[in-house]
Amino acid sequence: MQQLVRPFNLGGPALAINRLPPGRRTRTTAQTMSRPPAKAAAGPRTAYLVLGMHRSGTSAVTQLLALAGADLPKNVMPGDEHNAKGYFEPWKIAIFNDERLRAAGSAWDDPFAYPYRPLPEAEEQAWLDRAIALFDEEFPKAAWPLMKDPRATVLLPMWRRVLDARGVGARCVIPVRHPLAVAGSLRRRDGFADEKSVLVWSAYMLAAEAYTRDLPRAFVGYDALLADWRAEVARIEAAHGAPLPKLTARSAKEIDGFLTPELRHNAVSDGLKGLGWAGEIAADVFAWFEAKAAGKSPKIALLDGAAARLAERARDMGALISSTTRDLAAVRAELMEARARLEVAQAFETEARASIARLEDGWRAAQSLLDGIDAELDAALAEE
Repeated sequence: MQQLVRPFNLGGPALAINRLPPGRRTRTTAQTMSRPPAKAAAGPRTAYLVLGMHRSGTSAVTQLLALAGADLPKNVMPGDEHNAKGYFEPWKIAIFNDERLRAAGSAWDDPFAYPYRPLPEAEEQAWLDRAIALFDEEFPKAAWPLMKDPRATVLLPMWRRVLDARGVGARCVIPVRHPLAVAGSLRRRDGFADEKSVLVWSAYMLAAEAYTRDLPRAFVGYDALLADWRAEVARIEAAHGAPLPKLTARSAKEIDGFLTPELRHNAVSDGLKGLGWAGEIAADVFAWFEAKAAGKSPKIALLDGAAARLAERARDMGALISSTTRDLAAVRAELMEARARLEVAQAFETEARASIARLEDGWRAAQSLLDGIDAELDAALAEE
């Protein structure tokens, strides 16, 4: 009954830009639509991984990549009141990732979910085997698997082993959104304090950067994506050293239709420093990612310093906070499962009542027919 659950390499040369005519370098193939689609290789496969924090624009980036030819999973999480246009997450993998995080004493909203927590070898292998089976189920024949589940960001060491086991390469896209905008969304949806939200954001973004240093990766500003997605596509292709699989005039029109201003829900101001040490860590992490998304080359020491301060706080309070988030996540999972079972039970009850009503209607119709026959017989006998 899980169907009813609602959760809740080095970058290559700038091939995409170098193909454009002189004097028009800011245009992309998304505008000219003059290139043939990338061929789906019969042998090697390449996955697009959308990494980063929840509520950071990962859904928008995933829909763009899907329309540009990447292959969504078979079982995609639908939209809800918090994201009407859809999440584009493989909900079975999302549930699995929640379970894996809890197994290591963590949860998706744990500020100290980074760095990755390996389990004892036998347990780790069992989880890896399950992850491989899920990947095969969701992307059985996909040439360009498109995987977006923010939880996979902090579990990326495991998921990279899955890709290696299946001989699948990876290209990463990391949306960058102001942590206070993310905090505003999580405050409205989950009731989180801003201090917690910006810490969780920091952990996810540190993981996204640290675990992809040897992979082709593109950093995409969320506001820049909404303002001019074609320019961001050019930057993605340049960072990957390869075109998107299939970006056509028709798909570009669809992208124009969904990347609309109402996706920018939370205006932000520079208030991170007012959140104490949590805000200070997030401010340094955001400064690095903001610069990277703008095409600059910020010093990695800025992130290393933020990661060190987060690790220090984890040593001080991580055991308490991580276990608490794990326990709360377990309670949420039990409640969602109970809700799903209740929905199924109510559906069965409704169907049973409808069936009984149909039987009663049929019985009354049959009884009426029999009464009519009896009346006709009585009348016939009376005439005799």
